Amino acid sequence: MHYISLQISPLTPPRPRPRLGDTTTSRCHSLPPEKLEIYKSLEPWVAHSILPLLKPTDKSWQPSDFLPNSSQPSDQFAAEVQNLRDLSANLPDDYLVVLVGNMITEDALPTYETYINTFDGVRDETGASASPWATWTRAWTAEEKRHGDLLRTYLYLSGRVDMLMIERTVQNLIASGMDPKTEKNPYMGFVYTSFQERATFVSHGNTARLAKENGDPLLARICGIIASDEKRHENAYIKIVEKLLEVDTTTAMLAIADMMRKRITMPAYLMNDGQDTSLFSHYSAVAQRLGVYTAGDYADILEFLVGRWKLEGLEGLTDEGRCAQEYVCGLAQRIRKLQERSHERARKIKPLSQKFSWIFNKKIIL
Repeated sequence: MHYISLQISPLTPPRPRPRLGDTTTSRCHSLPPEKLEIYKSLEPWVAHSILPLLKPTDKSWQPSDFLPNSSQPSDQFAAEVQNLRDLSANLPDDYLVVLVGNMITEDALPTYETYINTFDGVRDETGASASPWATWTRAWTAEEKRHGDLLRTYLYLSGRVDMLMIERTVQNLIASGMDPKTEKNPYMGFVYTSFQERATFVSHGNTARLAKENGDPLLARICGIIASDEKRHENAYIKIVEKLLEVDTTTAMLAIADMMRKRITMPAYLMNDGQDTSLFSHYSAVAQRLGVYTAGDYADILEFLVGRWKLEGLEGLTDEGRCAQEYVCGLAQRIRKLQERSHERARKIKPLSQKFSWIFNKKIIL
């Protein structure tokens, strides 16, 4: 997983915000006890419909498929490394900032497995549970781990970045954790992961495109294969929310609205290299400027999910559910209006620049 902040003002809902609980404790455990049975009852469906979206290890790509083979004679290995370095020499510094930020976010994978295992009703209770929910989480983590491994090794071999500062940032990020305000609630959590995997697919797809445009076909392949993984994972989480909308329509609709009102907080928002106190915001600004992940993409993802989940046509909702439905279905248009105003303001402001420790404190336009 991974991802970049949406730099827009909070949206004030037109009606009181629906909640899935109303006590202090419920803010941390907002799934009512009677809902736990729903997730237990869905275990056969997860085994039949979600687990097949995983790939067996012997049919999965591995980082070594894309990197110089260190077991071959040293001169051949050195030649492959030199070819990688020659290709990476064409990459602009601002692109490297975004690539490093993406890699750091991917490398904080322990945080994301821990996060999913906070969800009531679907967590891995033993660490090796045979539950289909737990099986999915472990296997999803195993597939995702390859992303950070591959990007980190590519960057290390390229010689274009300061690995010490990158490694410090990764350590700080994992130590900081994350709290996207999903309240240990799997309804909210699966909405969050659906959005995140879609955002990852978009972001890695755009870094693949830019790598190709800048003359690095190897990196384009690397980012492209990661994007294809994210697309598959996106499909899994989206199918889970689809199923929840089928079996518990109002609760799922309220969870979607709840997360959209909070806005999707990206997992790496606590990114810290020990120097720049606003590192994540600066990284996000560069990604926005390069078109890797933008406020427009945020609105596009929301529109995609509204259409995929067929939210406009949902029936059988309570009054509270219809209020949530109306809010979510009209939200993308409101975001686009805010985006237009933000662009207009930005045109009147002189561009700022920022040093990034990841690329030896070179200054980059935000």
